[in-house]
Amino acid sequence: MAAEIVNQKDGLEESVIDPAFALHRGGKMAVQATVPVRDKDDLSLAYTPGVAKVCSAIADQPELVDDYTWKSQVVAVVTDGSAVLGLGDIGPEASLPVMEGKAILFKQFGGVDAVPLALATKDADDIVETVARLAPSFGGVNLEDISAPRCFEIEARLKERLDIPVFHDDQHGTAIVTLAALRNAAKLNGRGLGELRAVISGAGAAGVAIARILVEAGIGDVAVCDRKGVVSRDRDDLTEVKRELAGFTNKAARTGSLGSALEGADVFIGVSGGTVPEEAVATMAEGCFIFAMANPNPEIHPDVAAKYASVFATGRSDYPNQINNVLAFPGVFAGALQVRATDITEGMKLAAAEALAAVVADELSADRVIPSPFDDRVAPAVTAAVAAAARAEGVARR
Repeated sequence: MAAEIVNQKDGLEESVIDPAFALHRGGKMAVQATVPVRDKDDLSLAYTPGVAKVCSAIADQPELVDDYTWKSQVVAVVTDGSAVLGLGDIGPEASLPVMEGKAILFKQFGGVDAVPLALATKDADDIVETVARLAPSFGGVNLEDISAPRCFEIEARLKERLDIPVFHDDQHGTAIVTLAALRNAAKLNGRGLGELRAVISGAGAAGVAIARILVEAGIGDVAVCDRKGVVSRDRDDLTEVKRELAGFTNKAARTGSLGSALEGADVFIGVSGGTVPEEAVATMAEGCFIFAMANPNPEIHPDVAAKYASVFATGRSDYPNQINNVLAFPGVFAGALQVRATDITEGMKLAAAEALAAVVADELSADRVIPSPFDDRVAPAVTAAVAAAARAEGVARR
């Protein structure tokens, strides 16, 4: 069985259950009632006939659904299983352990209930239509592990169609945490974002979103590289998404390879996998920042980064400065749901990044430019900042 490890000792074989399989047996989550049903009086209130009064009231005043059901406190975690962690296109069933994991992180770190929904389709029209039809049951939609470029279209269409927050975490959660860490790295070194030139390796979901939030935050310049080099306006092989990306990045009009873009760069952000040669890293600016976030193998090995970078971050938990989305998405949704926001705006994302950076602003060191996911200050700070930003931007309903 895949769940068993066979150990050999003294000529004997013994089967040991792999702890990952042991933890996952039966799933990682369940539905739990919030009200008692102990007798016929409880039953008559929780179900018929008492429930009919609430249904009728909501039919007359649809906005009451947020007060008298779980809608305003629950998020749908939606995937098609096409880009799961580092595993790729493994399908909806195989994605469920990850989606369950996401749901329990929502609850553990943000107090938000979440329901995994793995869809048996990769068609953008089908996904949009399915999620739109399910939306009356939820206060928000977290899109997860949907491959690019479909993820951009699906998110955009759902945001336009629905009046609840829609958030593709692979894009925006990564971007929020990256910006927060970069703000603190710059602060630690006495620099401002506007002084920095960044290079992003990877023009997929995370790369595009990171580039966008860095530009919104006032980065000096940022160039994004795909497999063919710098995404620049002079290229005739760009997708629609990359053409848009070229339009708001790369002010210096750089062309050529990732290696050439790194010459003199202040920041490297890796969200692509692959390996960056040490000779290219050596050409970066003195005291540079390296965020090599591919898992499990960072694009730049920590031993190499240590020779050149003043701040090094990865996506791994066994090195300092982990760029972990759990620092963002629970608080982002908690804040949006708290004020019953209709959207998650760029301003709300920037507010989340600023709040996250501020958590450790007085504790900065090269190994601490971002909080630990287990820092209990994180979720309340992000929640409050996002709720305030939603009100300021006019997307809050209370």
